[in-house]
Amino acid sequence: MTVTEEATTAVDVDVLVDKLLADLPPARTDPVAFLGEQFDRGLAWVHFPEGCGGLGGTPADQVRAQRRLGAAGAPPAMFRNVIGYGMVAPTLVVHGTDRQKSRYLRPLFTGEEVWCQLFSEPGAGSDVAGLAARAVRDGDEWILNGQKVWTTLAHLSRFGLLLARTDPDLEKHKGLTMFLVAMHGEGVEVRPLYQITGEAEFNECFFTDARIDDADRLGGVGEGWAVALTTLMNERVSIGGNTAPRGSGPIAEALRLYKERVSGGADGRSGVLRDEVLQAWVRSEVLRLTNQRASDARRRGTPGPEGSVAKLAFAEENKRIYDLCVDLMGADGMLYGGAYDHVRPMHTAIGTTDLHKAFLRSRANSIEGGTSEVMRNILGERVLGLPGDVRVDKSVPWRDVPRS
Repeated sequence: MTVTEEATTAVDVDVLVDKLLADLPPARTDPVAFLGEQFDRGLAWVHFPEGCGGLGGTPADQVRAQRRLGAAGAPPAMFRNVIGYGMVAPTLVVHGTDRQKSRYLRPLFTGEEVWCQLFSEPGAGSDVAGLAARAVRDGDEWILNGQKVWTTLAHLSRFGLLLARTDPDLEKHKGLTMFLVAMHGEGVEVRPLYQITGEAEFNECFFTDARIDDADRLGGVGEGWAVALTTLMNERVSIGGNTAPRGSGPIAEALRLYKERVSGGADGRSGVLRDEVLQAWVRSEVLRLTNQRASDARRRGTPGPEGSVAKLAFAEENKRIYDLCVDLMGADGMLYGGAYDHVRPMHTAIGTTDLHKAFLRSRANSIEGGTSEVMRNILGERVLGLPGDVRVDKSVPWRDVPRS
């Protein structure tokens, strides 16, 4: 695509955004109705194909539309359906049938149907391909048995994107298949997992002879790993690859705390904290620019290793900044305002303005979407070309691989 064509696309997006805001002023329009019309006009995911909530544009067009709509007070589609928006939708677009895309994408975007992602298991966390949940073909259906864990917002979800083993006689990466599963169906149980904040944002899910129609298989039988890679790469971009305005997000909170509580002090502590805030701002800006460069280079399709770069950098920097925020708060940083009540939240804690909760929640950033250790392995092997870890399960049928 030429510069002229990109400029033309951006202008067209501006015209469509203006028309949408004029026809349905966000302040006077039901959020679901607004989001539905946004999807129908191709402004849900501008970089998706037409008919899938997009216009066939570029990621830059999508960012442009999002920022303009957000500034105008449009309802945020991602707020309650973060898994569906950032991970399930891109996977459906790449691997879904026309029926699946027509049926699921629009209510996913409007938030009428919340989604979760069902990959990790008690015995297969960082090694997703080692999972044991089994799906056995029974005519036009599959019978599913197994357990999934750390499932974000499963208690709110209507559907889940689930990876299961369909052939234990093949190598672990080759015997997997992806499914779209109804979370309120017979044989499905969701139990809360309470976190350090007291909230049960995560869950464990049990499937006992749950039946899935073959029409809700996503991709071919045995092609689940390729489908899962699309989800995982988009998950990492969704977690760490957003390009926010300069000085926004966690670093903005650190700057605010420094100005309110430390700036102007003459003691040695204020000088040390000033240096730490400055270093954090520089790291945040480098991360933001790296994400912007990756976004500019990325076009439609599955993101590449840049998603792992962004995810790793985001996870580690997020923890460092919230550590700094607690330091800037002084003794107040030791006091958690909540009561650690056991509650099941209506949305993820990402983006919370409660700094104590954000500090505690940031611990999960280096686990969810692939641990920081896994991200380092990916970058070392696939980007830097370093030798991979020793693996004893290559060319071995999954059923013969030792498991704890």
